[in-house]
Amino acid sequence: MQAPSQPKTAGTEALMTRQAQEVQAAMVIAKRFPRDENEAYGRIMKACSRKILAENAMYEYPRGGQKVTGPSIRLAEVLAQCWGNIDSGIIELEQRNGESSVMAYAWDLETNTRQSKTFTVKHERKARGSINKLDDPRDIYELVANQGARRVRACILSVIPGDIVDAAIEQCKVTLVSGHKEPLSDRVRNALVLFEKEHSISKEMVEKYIGCKVDAFSEHDFIRLGNVYRSLKDGMGKREDYFDIRLSQENGSKLEEQFKQQQQQEQGGVNPDGGAEQSELPLD
Repeated sequence: MQAPSQPKTAGTEALMTRQAQEVQAAMVIAKRFPRDENEAYGRIMKACSRKILAENAMYEYPRGGQKVTGPSIRLAEVLAQCWGNIDSGIIELEQRNGESSVMAYAWDLETNTRQSKTFTVKHERKARGSINKLDDPRDIYELVANQGARRVRACILSVIPGDIVDAAIEQCKVTLVSGHKEPLSDRVRNALVLFEKEHSISKEMVEKYIGCKVDAFSEHDFIRLGNVYRSLKDGMGKREDYFDIRLSQENGSKLEEQFKQQQQQEQGGVNPDGGAEQSELPLD
């Protein structure tokens, strides 16, 4: 759903006019040098055979009790580059009253197929239940770029044929399964360390999310974990969206109880003067 259109200023009109002229020139070049679809398809399959791209090709987040997955902005950018003759990006139309009016777009210059989304980004960031107003230009730029990247992804995927996108996703899955030198067990163990270190997510929480014990994880389960890790890292979701936080609290309570019991046992075996208690021996 697009945001209501904003009144255009003289600066906005000039920006859009210049953008239109640049696109028109690019369309002329695209018509003169059209893409070879077979060659473009080969480039996409070759790119999706790279392990680093395959690891960052998908995102995953929960919605309405179900998991939503799809191509990430990284994969969309590679698809646009390899398919060729596509212009995409975001344009900040104006800043006013603590918000930015932004347009994300993707344009197939050969077929003149175009998708655009206009939206508003408020200069504020939510953190720990509070809303912080942003006034640093760098913070505002990063916020607008982050919000715009999601819309650009949707626009790119709308102008590239769906079967090409599906083939790229399948190739990325094949690359993930066959492109690892380390055994699956080692990769899962390293992933658990990262989840615990960076997001305080325990092994029990991960096991409940996947639905089985760590020893039974499959390659596809490892892919799911990778998608969740990237979503958390990119801010697409919070750990509460994926994992049962109560497990962490329960484990913390158990550890605290065990620690108290251990302290009581140690205190029970020490004299007030600091010496260890000696058992009474029968005197002859």
